[in-house]
Amino acid sequence: MKIPKLSLFSIIGKNEKILWSGKPDKKCFILESIFNPLLPFALVWGIIDFAFIGVALSDGKAPALFIIPFFALHLMPVWLYLGGILFSWVKYKNTEFAVTDKGVYHSGGILAQNFEFKPFTELSNVNMHRGVIDQMLGVGDVTLTCSSDLMNFHIRGVNSGFRGINICDIPDFETVYHLVKDLQNDVYSDTMYPNDLRPAENHGYNTRRI
Repeated sequence: MKIPKLSLFSIIGKNEKILWSGKPDKKCFILESIFNPLLPFALVWGIIDFAFIGVALSDGKAPALFIIPFFALHLMPVWLYLGGILFSWVKYKNTEFAVTDKGVYHSGGILAQNFEFKPFTELSNVNMHRGVIDQMLGVGDVTLTCSSDLMNFHIRGVNSGFRGINICDIPDFETVYHLVKDLQNDVYSDTMYPNDLRPAENHGYNTRRI
């Protein structure tokens, strides 16, 4: 039985206004999965292992029934790299982003679907990043960091892992960057300058969207 996949938009609240939505640039997404930091390591590892396999088989001293299974396991870094490339298409199909007036949504995953929502009240930093491939293809990333990441880093002295959202490989990265930054500033302003318990007439910080 085929299990239907959920769309990112099915989890967005009915009272939310979608201000932007999109997917990564397909070409950039696939190229980045190929030219990732594991490429040089997997390439060198594979060359060395296949050289040893060729020498061992041509020598004839070691049985092939031992050599092939051993090196099949020993080539695991190469298989992991190739698997990442093969599954990049599935990951691309599951990757979607949306910005609403409440926060940022992200869907992804390979074998399982993952859905994330980060309200603007949790976002601490909004940054732009453009790698070499991004610049070649005219796209960029908008990286959103949560305040809990910075708190864990300062308290524990270690990076407990990225818990923000990376809106990656999008053509309109500058537009999305300014949109999220403005929304974050508006929400922060209303939080720091309360709105008289939100009466019918707003006496708050005169933000544009809240």
